[in-house]
Amino acid sequence: MTGSVNRQILLVEKPSGKLGSEHFKMVEGAMPEPKDGEALLRVRYISLDAANRAWMHGATYRSAVEANSVMAGGGIAEVVSSKAPELAPGDIVFGDTGWQEFAAVPAKHLTRMPKLEPMTHLLSVFGIAGLTAYFGLLEVGKPREGETVVVSAAAGSVGSIVGQIAKIKGCRVIGIAGGADKCHWLTSELCFDAAVDYKDGATFKALRAAAPKGIDVYFDNVGGDILEACLPQMNNYGRIACCGAISQYDGAPSAHGPRGVPGLIVVKRLVMQGFIVMDYMKESQRALARSPGVGQVRQAEGAGRHHRRIAEHAEGADRIARRREPRQAHGQAVTT
Repeated sequence: MTGSVNRQILLVEKPSGKLGSEHFKMVEGAMPEPKDGEALLRVRYISLDAANRAWMHGATYRSAVEANSVMAGGGIAEVVSSKAPELAPGDIVFGDTGWQEFAAVPAKHLTRMPKLEPMTHLLSVFGIAGLTAYFGLLEVGKPREGETVVVSAAAGSVGSIVGQIAKIKGCRVIGIAGGADKCHWLTSELCFDAAVDYKDGATFKALRAAAPKGIDVYFDNVGGDILEACLPQMNNYGRIACCGAISQYDGAPSAHGPRGVPGLIVVKRLVMQGFIVMDYMKESQRALARSPGVGQVRQAEGAGRHHRRIAEHAEGADRIARRREPRQAHGQAVTT
């Protein structure tokens, strides 16, 4: 690293099929110069999320990533210099930095973060993954004690935390993942009640066996055939939290599609609500700043609000049955 070079990763071509390394290249760009109201950031960690792939298809809740531009992505960064009064050198912030070593970002688009170690927790259990799991399950899925919760992509960074929060709420939790090793990890380490290996090719039957009383809450990360397998097994007045559709992000969507979705949703009076974690980000960060300890998030209940500690990850707390601490999946963050 030099004082005048900014290493950047560009999306050189928007993929029409599978995403590969050939769609990216690293270049050395000029060091950005912050304008009034901006801060110069040195990116410490970049969040690698499934949504990154969706952004290449077109506009979603944000603008599409265009060819020959810096790949978009959230990151944890340190303020190098600031032309905004609310930020000072040394502050740790979260923002849309892109895949680059340095970025100049308006202060109004940055969230100041607490200083803690390891810093990667700010992207995992205390960051995008943890907040997505927390708000998606509790605000959209609204699980109640004794209900059955099914989570797809359950061994991923979001799904693994969703399942553990559901266990804290007293639910029966079933994870859907690919491969025997992932399924064993869910039941042996994260205390899921059951795990379904979709690679076995009998997802519907395996779900029926694991959830004989039906599904009350489905946290959907994948869409496609797995969503289709869950829908007929939803109980009346069940809730579906639509977090993502990773089965359709890379390459062509499933040829089968979610058959019968409109009819099933109407007949079973299901609530199927999409959400973006950014909708809740400012609220959660204000709560985090006011809390006496990192990891406390305020949860709305009725007309009032109260604290619930969802994680004491750094201290290794024992949270879910034998292990009730939301653990992050491997590969959540990479360093630049």
